[in-house]
Amino acid sequence: MAKAHDRSMDQIRELCRFIDEHSDERITLEGLAARAGLSRFHLQRKFKAEIGVTPKQYLESARMARLKDGLKHAKDVTEAVYAAGFGSSSRVYERADTRLGMTPKQYREGGRGVEITWAAVDSPLGLMMIGATDRGICFLQFGDSPEALARELAREYPAARVQAMTEPYGAQFDAWIDGLMQYLRAGKSDALPRYDVHGTAFQMKVWNYLQGIPRGQVQSYSEVAAGIGAPKSVRAVARACASNRVAILIPCHRVIRGNGELGGYRWGLGRKRALLELERKLG
Repeated sequence: MAKAHDRSMDQIRELCRFIDEHSDERITLEGLAARAGLSRFHLQRKFKAEIGVTPKQYLESARMARLKDGLKHAKDVTEAVYAAGFGSSSRVYERADTRLGMTPKQYREGGRGVEITWAAVDSPLGLMMIGATDRGICFLQFGDSPEALARELAREYPAARVQAMTEPYGAQFDAWIDGLMQYLRAGKSDALPRYDVHGTAFQMKVWNYLQGIPRGQVQSYSEVAAGIGAPKSVRAVARACASNRVAILIPCHRVIRGNGELGGYRWGLGRKRALLELERKLG
């Protein structure tokens, strides 16, 4: 049984490598299923079980990562969109609110023309800052002072207009804060807010995988590296975890060292331990 499971994992990892290398080409579920020698139904089920997302979601993440890199180097937005494998610019703009937090053109210009508002609130894990555009959360971190966190947010979006949110907050922002508080106090995950992700293709692969680790469970850096089909990239996995700018929503706190020690956590080991204890308690 173990050997069969290993073969299944290797099969899915090979598909991930294929998608990463060919994300700028036309890839269909039928083609992936044929490549794996599986039915579409069994491919969907196995892929989701191993990676935590569907083949379509994985492909879109790979294309979005390629787009983000292309937006920094292509001569214009249209060139970057098609070079990334998207069939039309309209499809990219439809996804911009959840993947970029802004339009591709604005992302290309470092957030130019985008207004990002932030609020710092007290939470069970200390001071927490949320930064958001009108499309979603683009920053979620813990720290010791609003000033330091605001500087970090400004570095992430150097050309954006970044300013503190005035009270009373809007209904959507209140709902996001309430969802986070429900999670930190009672482990309720159904109200967690949406977020946008910025990273390389490798980082996004790691972050997508982390979301598939069940709440209350942990994996080592080497297990994550093996899980994404890159067993020799343990250090790169650790760097991807350290580069996460959306605490809790991308659960890098569920990754520990191979010897069982907690390892690093950019927001402090106390917070990492508290999150794990909360998730284990509530399952």
